[in-house]
Amino acid sequence: MTLNLDPQFKPIIGQEIPFESFIFNGGEPHIRIEPIKDKDVVHVTHRIKSFGDLGLLCVAVDALQRMGVKEIHLVIPYFPGARQDRVMVDGESLTVKIYASIINNLKVDSITIFDPHSDVTPALLNNCVTVSNYRFIQKVIPNIPDDTILISPDAGASKKIFKLAKELGLKHIIECGKQRNVVTGELSGFIVPVQNIEEKPCLIVDDICDGGGTFLGLADELKRKNSGKLFLAVSHGIFSQGYDQLSKIFDTVFTTDSFRTIESNSIQQIQLREILKNPTK
Repeated sequence: MTLNLDPQFKPIIGQEIPFESFIFNGGEPHIRIEPIKDKDVVHVTHRIKSFGDLGLLCVAVDALQRMGVKEIHLVIPYFPGARQDRVMVDGESLTVKIYASIINNLKVDSITIFDPHSDVTPALLNNCVTVSNYRFIQKVIPNIPDDTILISPDAGASKKIFKLAKELGLKHIIECGKQRNVVTGELSGFIVPVQNIEEKPCLIVDDICDGGGTFLGLADELKRKNSGKLFLAVSHGIFSQGYDQLSKIFDTVFTTDSFRTIESNSIQQIQLREILKNPTK
């Protein structure tokens, strides 16, 4: 059985559990779950975009435990705070650890996450099941030219890119780089270590697109190095600045519904229910 806390997000196929949720006047999330007969296993899915969403997840798990559910498995594809996985300057919080500690305290049977930003998140979570971006990119490949070059935007993404290329049998990879001010977050330069891409198409692969500045800057540098068509595949599409600028530069932008549901001709969104296998396996 599944409890989908975001009604627009249903990544696990199964009988859905009816519920109602609301916010008290004081700001506290609350939930009322309908009685269920099968209390053996429940999957709880959610897209956490705020502490309010985290609060709803917590009260939902508590309610299920009080109802006598034997096994509870969480499916949180986009794990919140994953980009804050190290302290760069004094005064910052290790945010991912805060979220992980709260969720670990729920004492559920497993927590499934999709394409984590780094190895830090699965290391912090108890009973973590990590789903790679392999099946996502596998669904992207038929939609791009055969001679497309895989582009790693920076050193942090390179480890996953090389593993992905090996699994998919892709041989052409360019490992790029960028410079970022750790205090302001401002990007100051992009490095494409080839002189001429010879008009070959390029697919940039990464885990998160927030404002899109990294990909727009990298696209400019790839074009300067004589690239062909440009494609972008990001597992978690936040798109806080919209899609207009990205759609002007990239022939197609691919993402999943891990963070939000998108209805736009500029974005090709692949549903996670097509990517996730049995999350408790």
